Amino acid sequence: MKIQKGDTVIVISGKDRGKEGVVSRVMPSSNRVIVDGVNIAKKHQKPRKANEQGGIIDRDMPIHVSNVMLVHRGEPTRVGFKVNADGTKVRIAKRTGEEI
Repeated sequence: MKIQKGDTVIVISGKDRGKEGVVSRVMPSSNRVIVDGVNIAKKHQKPRKANEQGGIIDRDMPIHVSNVMLVHRGEPTRVGFKVNADGTKVRIAKRTGEEI
């Protein structure tokens, strides 16, 4: 996947369009990512232990990777790959051509 954990992304479509956040989890098998503060849902949680509190909590839900775009130097950009002379594969920003 072109998006990795820790990347700053912006949502380009859906109900949270325009929001920016950091990727906290990547799920390559389903092509989804979890972004902090984006696609929040209410979850009714039962207390599991004696000292744990139940109630309605907010939870970040997965969003499809095609609905987010990487932010590099403050600008949204597409991501490409390049193989260096020593054989290492690196991500590059399509907008500027720089390594990410």
